[in-house]
Formats: sequence, C-alpha cells, structure tokens
Amino acid sequence: MLTVTTPTHCPYCSLQCGMNLRPTGQGTGEGAGQSVAGQSTGQGVEVVERADFPVNRGALCGKGRTAPAVLSSQARLAGPLVRRPATGRLEPATWEEALRTVADGLRGTRESHGADAVGVFGGGGLTNEKAYALGKFARLVLGTSQIDYNGRFCMSSAAAAHQRAFGLDRGLPFPLEDIPRTGCVILVGSNLAETMPPALRYLTELKENGGRLIVVDPRRTRTAEQADLHLAPRPGTDLALALGLLHLVVAEGRTDEDFIRERTTGWADARAAAMSHWPALVERITGVPVPQLREAVRLFCDPDNAMVLTARGPEQQSKGTDTVGAWINLCLATGRAGRPLSGYGCLTGQGNGQGGREHGQKADQLPGYRKLDDPAARAHVAGVWGVDPDSLPGPGRSAYELLDALGTDIKALLLMGSNPVVSAPRAAHIQERLESLDFLAVADVVLSETAALADVVLPVTQWAEETGTLTNLEGRVILRRRAIDPPEGVRSDLEVMNALAELLGWEKGFPTDPEEVFDELRRASAGGPADYAGISYRRIAEEDGVFWPCPEPAHPGTPRLFLERFATPDGRARFVPVTHRPAGEETDDEYPVVLTTGRVVSQYQSGAQTRRVAELNAAAPGPFVELHPRLAERLGVAEGEPVAVVSRRGRAVAPARITTGIRPDTVFMPFHWAGEGRANTLTNPALDPTSRMPEFKVCAVRLEAAVPRAAAVPRAAAVPRAAAVPLQAALEAADGPVPATDG
Repeated sequence: MLTVTTPTHCPYCSLQCGMNLRPTGQGTGEGAGQSVAGQSTGQGVEVVERADFPVNRGALCGKGRTAPAVLSSQARLAGPLVRRPATGRLEPATWEEALRTVADGLRGTRESHGADAVGVFGGGGLTNEKAYALGKFARLVLGTSQIDYNGRFCMSSAAAAHQRAFGLDRGLPFPLEDIPRTGCVILVGSNLAETMPPALRYLTELKENGGRLIVVDPRRTRTAEQADLHLAPRPGTDLALALGLLHLVVAEGRTDEDFIRERTTGWADARAAAMSHWPALVERITGVPVPQLREAVRLFCDPDNAMVLTARGPEQQSKGTDTVGAWINLCLATGRAGRPLSGYGCLTGQGNGQGGREHGQKADQLPGYRKLDDPAARAHVAGVWGVDPDSLPGPGRSAYELLDALGTDIKALLLMGSNPVVSAPRAAHIQERLESLDFLAVADVVLSETAALADVVLPVTQWAEETGTLTNLEGRVILRRRAIDPPEGVRSDLEVMNALAELLGWEKGFPTDPEEVFDELRRASAGGPADYAGISYRRIAEEDGVFWPCPEPAHPGTPRLFLERFATPDGRARFVPVTHRPAGEETDDEYPVVLTTGRVVSQYQSGAQTRRVAELNAAAPGPFVELHPRLAERLGVAEGEPVAVVSRRGRAVAPARITTGIRPDTVFMPFHWAGEGRANTLTNPALDPTSRMPEFKVCAVRLEAAVPRAAAVPRAAAVPRAAAVPLQAALEAADGPVPATDG
C-alpha cells in the first residue's frame, strides 16, 4: 500500500523550504519520499524529503526536520485560557466564554476611549490569508488605525530603500537560482549558514562556478569562513563602508556611464555624497583597512555581473534605510541592477515577511502593497470590502511606537503570532507596557512569554493543521497544505476572526475557508504593486509557486523584476544621496563596548516554538555572550563563566563564549531567550526616520564579571551587580579587525 504524503512547506524562515508530511505508523511504499534522518514526530506526522521543490531541493535544517515536535500536546496550547479575577491566573475556559470575553474587552475599550484605543499587533509568520483578514478586521470591525506587525523589526528598512530607488519592494527581484550564476556576491550582515542553512548551497555553487564571495560582518561567522574576502566593520558603520566602496569605484573609473545615463536619475548628488567618504576616513570609521576596500571593489567590478544581498545587519539600524540605499547606489553606479544575473536583494527573514507586509497588517498599507493614504487605493479596497472609502481609518503607529503607547493611548490589544516580550527592543519596558493594558488577548500556538501576560489566550492552528499561502523571499507565492486535523480544542485564526466579527456586529465578510479569503485577497490586490490577481491555489500547486506581480491567470508571473524598466513613473531607478552618521547610541567611557545581536542555527526568532523542541534545545540550550579573548582577559572571565552585559536600558547575564572570530570592541548575543539572558533587554529602540526600524544591531554596553548562578540570589530578586571592569582605556586594538588566528 502506498503511503499518503502531503506536499507542504517548513513553518520557519522565508526560504519556505519544501517538505512532505507523512502520517506516522504507515510503511514506506513505492514512490514515497525518503524520511529525513533524525526527524522528530509530532501529532501523527513526520517529515519526508521533497526533492522536487526548487528552493531547497530536499535539504532542510534542524528546525525544519523537527518541526512536527511542536504539534505535540506537550508543546502547544490545547484549549482557551481566561484569567480569573479570583486567582489572577490563566485557567481553562470554553471557546464561547473566551471569545465573548475578548469581544467584550475590545468593545468596552472602544466605547469608553474611542476606536484608536484598541490596538492590533500581527506577525510575519501569519499566512497571506490571515494577514489580509487581520488588517480588514482592524479597519472594519474595530475601526482602528492602530495596527502593525513584528515584520517592522525585520526588513522594513530594505523595503523603504527598495521603494525609494526602484519604486517597488520585493525582497529578491530575481530567483535564488540566479545567485550561483553571477560573478560576485557581496553579502552584508547575513549569516546564512545559521539563519538559512539550505540557502548556503547557492553560495557554495557560486564559488564552484568561479564566482567570488565577499562577506561583510563584524564576526567571523560560519558564512564568513566561506568568503574570498571578509570585511569586519565596527557595528553601525556599514553606511560608511558602502560609501567608501562607491568612492573608490568613481576614483578608479569603474562606473557604468551608459547605464547611469540611460536608466537612472540623481547620480550627480549621490556621487558628490560618496566622494566625501575617502578611503582613509572610511578606514578610521569602520576599521576596515584601505587595501581590503580596494580588493572588494576589484572583486565586485571585474566580472560582468554582480549582486549585493543585505540582511538584518545593515538594516536594523537607526540609519538602515540610508545604509541599504548606499549599497543600492553601488549597484546602480556599476550597472549591477535591472540586468540579468545582477542586482540588489534583501534576504527577508520571517516565514511570511514578504507577504505579511503586502496585504494590510502594516500600519500604512492596504492589500496589494497599496498606500493607505492614497485615495485611489482606498477606493479600490473599499469597493472590494463593500464600504465607504471615508470609513477606513488612516495610517497608524509603527510597531515599536504602537507597543510603547500601550497602557496610555492604547488601552486594549489583540495580538496574533508575535512574542514582543522577547523580540521587541527595550524589552523590559515593552513588557511593562503590556502589563499596564486594561485588556490583552493573544492568539498563538504556544503559551509564549507574551501570551502568559494575557487576559485571554486563544489556541490556534499551525502550519500542518491548516491550508494557506505565504510569499517567500523571492516573491514566490507558495501553498502550505493541511496534513492533519488540529486538536479538538484548537481553532484557526480565520475562525477566531469570523467569530469575533460576528460578536462585534459583522455577520458577513470574514469567511473561514482560506481559499475563499485568498480569492478576495486577489481582487483586493488587483492593479496594485503586489498584484496577485492571476494567482490561484491550483496554479501554485501546479507550478511550484507563482512569482508576483501576476495580474491575470494567463500571465506567467514575474521571477525577474526591472529588466526592462524600474517601477518608477519614468521607469528609471533613483540614486538617493546619503552620508554616514553615527549610530543612535555611540560608545563612551561608561559604556565602551558595542553590542550586536542575531540568531543561532538551532533556534528561531523569539524561540517561542523552537525552545519547546528537545533536539534543538540540546544543540542551543541557552543564551551566551560572545567576546574576544582580549576583552575576556581584561574582565577576568573564562569560557562558560557568567558575564553581565549592561546598557542604559537594563542588564542581561549569560555565559561567556570566547572566540577570536569577533572584533575586540564588540560583543554578540543571540536574542531567542527570555529571562536574565534576554538580549533585547539591552537593545536600543532608536528608530530609522523613514522605515521606523529599531536599532537592534548596535548599542553601547559595558561588561561585568557576574556572580556565578550557584551563588546567586533567588531568581525573583535581581542578580547582584559586580564591580564594573573599566574597559574604555583597555581596548588598544579595538579600532581594527581581528584576524581569525589572533589570540
């Protein structure tokens, strides 16, 4: 007997790797896929290789292999919870009681304080259908402008720079398959080997084909070890680095004057801005030696084609939009954009980071990537929804600003698919804001740190228990399929919004069938920048995904953008003049070290799901502080001993991990954990003026040798502070990169 498998996709990052799911307890029949070695089984399903999906070609990281573990009853929520006034605790409740409590809380807040006193916070992991329905729910049912999502913390600076330069934002304007065929890739602020392991093969194939790889990262990561050239700038100086490279391109006569003249505007001002960043100045700012700058220009400009790919490193800064803009200017000046096998691209992070920002859960956008303050866009979407365009609220606060307003302007919050207690900058403050709300409702798969603060927790379905579309980092719309039934006490997010809408007076307009929602999304997006009108569930299944824009069923989709014209009114790309400026918070005598944050291979984002998987926890059991041996010596700290990292916002404690692969003026912490090792206790919410992206990637800290856990006071109390070790005069080599062999 043949084993039945369901083709679907991984629940984690924006690669959306293909996989098959097979019910457990069945034999492997002829034609069935090969089981992935070491996979964990969850609620009656196991992961099986799906070699035919072009993005990952069967490869999966540990998170994907073990994804079924989160389906188990031990890991996830199985029924609604309501906080009882008598005990102050979350206790089991019926769905009827839980939904009515949420509806009463939202309605009461709106009646007492106005519609904008109700906030909605979404997530970059929600399917396109859920993101679309959530934006519609906020604006129609609640009438609030106060909606945003955690994708604002991920790729919003790249999106803003894309819009400014090209007139359209899609993470990659070309498919991943083009990367191995180009001549050179500059990878800026990305550690693909740990954040998207199956994508590393594209860089490996690039080098096998004779292409060159330049990695820009203050750490010598597993990805940087693959590079032909590793540039290790001081965190927060990527903008100066890009401008320095453009200066050298001009000085060495490597600009593509025909491309600049025929396909761009604004070059004169951008050129003048770059020429004020001469190599010696850039070396002083970044710590990258001038010979390395010249070598980078040679590697990038010598081949006929080249690409720049950025990730959170340069983007999660208070100048992230300008930083990405500087890298785009480098591509435009050298003719590396709008041509085959060349261009700028953003490596989107979250599973639906691309689609999640296209269809209405972002504060300033309507479905189809339409602007909320555009009268024509409002009229089109209002027509699909059957309402007066004037009834739609205007743009609201960005993600951090929304969270910061909780308990003051915003009295009640509906939160779906996010865990800001761990993931938001200045996280202790955001936790306090959440605790100050009059009412908090959370819909999630697990009892996250944020859900634990809620008045009502609604357990919702997850990837293997529901059908829906997502849009990966290439702009490829893919289909996750339901493989198993959810537990009896669990409902889908679409069912939750349908029920709440009815309780709040909207009997129609919020269907529970995801394909019906998607068909409405197609109509709402039609004619917009992110046009899904020609995409259907059937086409996605038959074609391994469809690239937007795809305006009609006969359209083939658009895997490669900008080859004939850019998406600006005149079809030309825009140079934007930018200049380097300091980070929102620079080091000083009191806080002399730079903290940067990121991910590790065996955990994902806030860790709400991956921290419930035994195999992943065994590989990455907790937070750590990565620091250079010189810094560790001056602290008197050995490998594995606790280190306190202190910023102006708080204090985190984690074991030391000592390595020569990081600059001696910099420390690194992963951000997946709550508690005393929460990295985002420290991070700075300084916002980019355009994208409103917080500055996760650079803040000033000091280090202290902490009290070992065995001698620490009970967890409920603060860990005593040891005497600070003065470092400001100790880092004699802190302004230069550290070679991997340096002790």
